[in-house]
This record gives sequence, structure tokens and C-alpha cells, in this order.
Amino acid sequence: MRVAVDAMGGDFAPNEIVLGAIEAVKEFACEVVLVGDETKIKPLLERYGAQALSNLTVYHASQVIEMHEHPGAAVRKKKDASVVVATRLVKEGNCDVVISAGSTGAAVAAAMFGLGRIKGIERPSIATPIPNLSGTTVLLDSGANVDSKPKHLVQSAIMGSIYAEYVLGIKKPRIGLLNIGEEETKGNEQALATYPLLKQLTTINFIGNVEGRDIPKGTVDVVVCDGFVGNVVLKLGEGLASAIMQLLKEAIQNSGFIAKMASLMVLPAFRGLKKKLDYAEYGGAPLLGVDGGFIICHGSSKAKAIKNAIRVAKEFTDKRVVDHIRENIAKEGVITNEGE
Repeated sequence: MRVAVDAMGGDFAPNEIVLGAIEAVKEFACEVVLVGDETKIKPLLERYGAQALSNLTVYHASQVIEMHEHPGAAVRKKKDASVVVATRLVKEGNCDVVISAGSTGAAVAAAMFGLGRIKGIERPSIATPIPNLSGTTVLLDSGANVDSKPKHLVQSAIMGSIYAEYVLGIKKPRIGLLNIGEEETKGNEQALATYPLLKQLTTINFIGNVEGRDIPKGTVDVVVCDGFVGNVVLKLGEGLASAIMQLLKEAIQNSGFIAKMASLMVLPAFRGLKKKLDYAEYGGAPLLGVDGGFIICHGSSKAKAIKNAIRVAKEFTDKRVVDHIRENIAKEGVITNEGE
């Protein structure tokens, strides 16, 4: 498997991106192509003694799409931007999947223009894994589309179910529609119109409406909502997890000597909790619905997150997620065209 990594995307590019790629090729059975400015990437490979790694190569791209640029316009204008070139490598069959920690909007635009959509999918969705009490809940969409129609949420439900089953190994994953109450009559016009469409699906295990608290509780495996709500939920979760860990740290530091000694006994448990809540452990989130593999990483991703994103990319490719989405969308084609 060959992974095209946008080496210039992200807050800590290219240094952390290169470091993550080096760690990944040493640990996983894959090849990585670092796409970006070779005058900046090659010196880093030499600094870290990785220039001789046969499964780590550089593909030059002279441009970078900055965070402040309009995604669609930038992708059209900057044909030699690293994320655009990396996507083209997949489209032309030179690589199997793309990874980028750059602008999410630019990543989605590059994927849409460069790879196209799977037949039957109108808008792709970002599927983000969120840790819960018993495992993982997949949230989608977490930012690709902010004004989804009911049929787009239906398509997201099908894709999320496939990802949870084939990549996360969850048999008959429970699919829930994010709402302000569990009753079928609750919600805004979007939710009310989406509910009956989801009930009609034969390829998913729809359990009805779920509330925000069901995500961390683990009572649902896949939560469906539009990208505006999903991104708010995701960012709130990240901030809350960080705040809890900081409050625990301050509480220990401000406690007495005996309490500090006692805290040493539970330190391994705290470390385990921190690891479970760390987004870097999950690597990246797949952009589902485009006709090819595309993994989107957090903008502040460092080496560990990039390495794990490459692991996610490998799992995504090995499990043939795109093929399974194509097959299931074809089965539910009539329903996915309803619900304007």
C-alpha cells in the first residue's frame, strides 16, 4: 500500500509530518510518499537519518494552500499545491490513499474535484471516532457539510455503518440520529424529515433518535448529524477532555503531601485515561463518500497523530471501505434519492 501524505499541511508542517511518516514506515507494512517542497523535506530526512529508507520517498509540489484561503478557489487556482498533487497521485493510481492535516475545506475540495464522488453520494462526510465508556462512537458529519438535507444524512448513516463494521469491527452497529430528545416527534424540520427515511433502510441497524449524552455513554455506535452540529460536538468534546485532565492535574498539585503520594498509586490509571482521550491516538478521520481513500487529520497534528493516521489509512484500504460503500449505496439507491 502506498500513502500520499500532504507534507506541507498543518500547524507543524513539514517537520512533524515528516517525523510521523518516518515512524510509520518503520512500524507498518506500507510505503509513504511525502508530497511537498522537496527543498524543505529532504533536509529533514537527512537530519533524522531517514534519507536511505526505500519505502519513504518525496514527490515535489511547489505550492501550499493556506488556512485563510477560500478552499474551492485555492484548489482550482493552485494546481501544484501539496494536497492537490497528493490527491492526483491517488486518482492516477500511483497511491492508494491521501492524508492531510491542512485546511479541512481545502482537503474536502481537493477530494471532490480530484477523486469525485461515489455514485449515489451527493455530499461526503467526515467520520470522526470519539471515545466512549465502552469503546468508540463514530460521529458524522463532523465538518464537511454545514447545511445537509435529509437525504445527505441518510447517505451518511449508510457510510458510517459500513466504516464502524469493517474498520472498527462492530457487528450490526447501532445507528442513531442526533436530536434534542428520543421521541420520534422531536427535533427540527431536518430531523423530522430524516427519521422516517432512516427507518426505511434495510442495510443499517437504526435505533432512533439519540441525545448528545449518548455519545460518551456508548449507547450508540454511529451518530448522524449535519456538519455544523457535528463540528460543535467534536470541538466541545475535545475542549472538555482537555479541561478535565487539566483540572485533575491542578487538583493533585494543590493537594497535601499525603494526597500527592496517594496520587502516585493511580498515576497509571490517569495515563491510561489521557491516552484514551488523546485525539492523536486516533490519527485521522476518513472522508467518506469520495471515490478513493482520503484521511483528514487535526490541524495541530504532531508526529504521533500522523503515524496513527497512516495506520488508519492502511486499515481503510485493507478493508475496502470505498467498495463496500459503493455496494450498499447501490442497494439503497431509491431511498437515498428521496428527502429533499
